[in-house]
Amino acid sequence: MGEEAEKIGSGTVRRHDIQSILSSAGRDYLIRSNGDQVKISNLKGKTIGLYFAASWCGPSRHFTPNLIELYNELSPQGKLEIILVAEDDDEDSFNKYFSQLPWLSFPFSDSEKRDDLDELFKVRGLPHLAILDPNGNVLYNDGIDIIDKYGIEGYPFTQERILELQEQEEEAKKQQSLRSILVSRTRDFLVSNDGKKVPVSELEGKTVGLYFSMSSYNSCLEFSPLLIDVYNRLKGRGESFEVVLVSLDDEDEELYKEDFDIMPWLALPYGSKTRDKLARYFNVTNLPTLVIISPDGKTLNFNAAEVVENHGIHAFPFTPTRLEELAVIEKAKLGAQTLESLLVLGDLDFVIKNDGTKISVSDQLVGNNIVLYFSAEWCAPCRAFMPKLIKTYNEIKAKDEGFEIIFVSSDHDKASYDELFLTMPWLAIPFGDERKKALKKKFKVYSIPTAIAIGPTGQTVAKDAKELIMVHGAEAYPFTEDRMKEIEEQLEEIAKEWPKKMKHRLHEVHELVLTRRLLYTCDECEEEGNGWSYHCAECYYDLHPMCVLEEREQAKKSVNVDNDDSSEEEWVCDGEVCYRVSKA
Repeated sequence: MGEEAEKIGSGTVRRHDIQSILSSAGRDYLIRSNGDQVKISNLKGKTIGLYFAASWCGPSRHFTPNLIELYNELSPQGKLEIILVAEDDDEDSFNKYFSQLPWLSFPFSDSEKRDDLDELFKVRGLPHLAILDPNGNVLYNDGIDIIDKYGIEGYPFTQERILELQEQEEEAKKQQSLRSILVSRTRDFLVSNDGKKVPVSELEGKTVGLYFSMSSYNSCLEFSPLLIDVYNRLKGRGESFEVVLVSLDDEDEELYKEDFDIMPWLALPYGSKTRDKLARYFNVTNLPTLVIISPDGKTLNFNAAEVVENHGIHAFPFTPTRLEELAVIEKAKLGAQTLESLLVLGDLDFVIKNDGTKISVSDQLVGNNIVLYFSAEWCAPCRAFMPKLIKTYNEIKAKDEGFEIIFVSSDHDKASYDELFLTMPWLAIPFGDERKKALKKKFKVYSIPTAIAIGPTGQTVAKDAKELIMVHGAEAYPFTEDRMKEIEEQLEEIAKEWPKKMKHRLHEVHELVLTRRLLYTCDECEEEGNGWSYHCAECYYDLHPMCVLEEREQAKKSVNVDNDDSSEEEWVCDGEVCYRVSKA
């Protein structure tokens, strides 16, 4: 494939010859869904988008309407052409999918070209959009993010244009007002759930919460009733407070309406483009998110959802002073935390074994290291994690009989709970127990599996115990910061004499760099690795140090290295492996 690197703007970019990368032997054209052929030479002067997608891919189906909207506006002006690189496995699926799209594609039969482009643009997931300028320079190989963020305003998608938009956004933040946030060129109103239009001007001078939510998210379904209660109580005592729903639902309007019907506040109209701009503007990465806007139109808090969960009505008016006061209260609560304060509620002073035997929290568990394990039978990642957790549990129990794991279920029915619990060698909170809800709220458990480590005093020692177990297994016990520091020091010591960079026969195209990696799969032995890897960031390639170093030892023996004179040795690389030899 024709390509070269050259300086464009501030950095080195990859330039491709459009004719070369899009054509094949005997084919110098692309096709439309009606069968028309379009010469590749006709694309001259246009910005090109190579769209890697598939009919079976949910994220592709989700993104495609946005790309169609952009294409329909720019293509008639001769500015843009999109080319589908279909990842479908059969021609019928391809034809059905392609018939719904307004742009070009390769013939389905040219699978070799598709594979070449997958490799050339390092396609690791779908959808994937590579944007090339009219000269064949790759402007962005992550075009999905660019289109999601900037839409048609991003055209011609150069670094200069994107930088200009970013600067405009920063300037807009300095001049921010409620109108600049919520009013668009064609709309100066919000809507109530009975269809009434309410001018944005009626909210000016009030504290406003922008509630980013999706009706399909359990965390939002759980948070909404709490926010409704806080809203009604604040309104009941005459506080100048409003909430505006910014729904990120875009596939099911009925679900959106069903969700909005129970809310007493206003909302952006369904499908409003303003919602995407607001999500980007406020850098919304988690749901629920509650952005607080002060009466003067400035941002007070980029996400007050957590403080509302913890303090309810007492969080108002969400000012820095009020949040500092609440932080002091929260710190005092954490300092007073004990295992009993977490697990004892009235007469509920026990957990159970899977044979139904009750274990007293106060008499049998206090003073021990405990892990609270949030999981469910329906959760595929939980099932994948279970073998590792069981192995870790058994290894820790062999060293510390007092250690326990307590299962906190998110199952929807007792049969599923029982089925999963029978596979566990540890304890559990009974199904339907009201302590489950309190624990999920206390530790802000929005996804599973989650593991929280509690120390002998009842204090939380690690909220990421699941990740620690995945990486270090039983070696992470007792999950404290001191233990993690010990592991870090051990890892640094282990790698002191290893070469920092090397070429390897299995990956000759790039140098491999000794890199700290939490979890990866070795591309030679295909086993899981953690801690250190000989890693190629460009190709996302990993080798276990032991796979590399064992080979090095064999190479070292072949040149008769004297192992007893290691202080007089140096590293030598022969182009395939690095090994240590005696200094001359």
